[in-house]
Amino acid sequence: MAVAGNMPTASFLTKIGKIQSRGCWLCRIAREARGESTDGLADETQSHINSAGCEGMATTVTAAHHSIWRHLYDSMHATQKPKSKLNIVMLDKESNMSTLWRREEFLRICSKEELAEKAQNVEVTIPVKKSQETRYNLDVGSFFVNCFCGRRPDGIAINEAFKIVCILDFKRWTHRDEGIQVLEVKDAEANEQHKSIIGALKATAPEWEFEQINFVVGNRGSVVESDFYTKLKKLDVQEGKKDNFVADHVTQVCKAHNR
Repeated sequence: MAVAGNMPTASFLTKIGKIQSRGCWLCRIAREARGESTDGLADETQSHINSAGCEGMATTVTAAHHSIWRHLYDSMHATQKPKSKLNIVMLDKESNMSTLWRREEFLRICSKEELAEKAQNVEVTIPVKKSQETRYNLDVGSFFVNCFCGRRPDGIAINEAFKIVCILDFKRWTHRDEGIQVLEVKDAEANEQHKSIIGALKATAPEWEFEQINFVVGNRGSVVESDFYTKLKKLDVQEGKKDNFVADHVTQVCKAHNR
């Protein structure tokens, strides 16, 4: 049904005249449980209920994301070239840009104070979200620094020998469309999400090279193989192990989605 596009979501049932409201029932239940208004509910579509944007599914979707990323990270470590100088750092749930810059390998790139100062210049160009307006109005001066310090990529890869840092991000697409167009959309989304990190690092440590590497996959395990293989090569995954790596990753995505 999901593949055919006739999954019985509120959006589809409204379209064929079976119900009156397109609003997401999962979001409605979550808001009612918190005693909040149910006005302005998002449309209940297949994409919505498979995303962290659905208030009733956010915890489950986030858990699936973390499960897949942890498996991807473990696979990269297991298949890295033996002589690779690339250190892939997996962020735990407490990690963010502030806590990372207490670690010696990151302090060797630049100081936390220098990084925060440069980050403000990028953060001020990013629109303030409605959910952030209260914090913004309370203390405009520290708001942008706090935004940057709280940012949390999925992982970071460091090659100190060649002074290269890669910001790693994992994205799932949650609708039926697949292929290079979706990859470009999700790539742009991830780049926008972490642009202040890349921008601040480039401004603070110009002698280093910084790049963002995004892994994008569909709910049913779809990947753009040429793109995926190129990124595995950048992260020093052994050439002969790439096919099994991708097959194993796709299987893990499908298992996580089924859960």
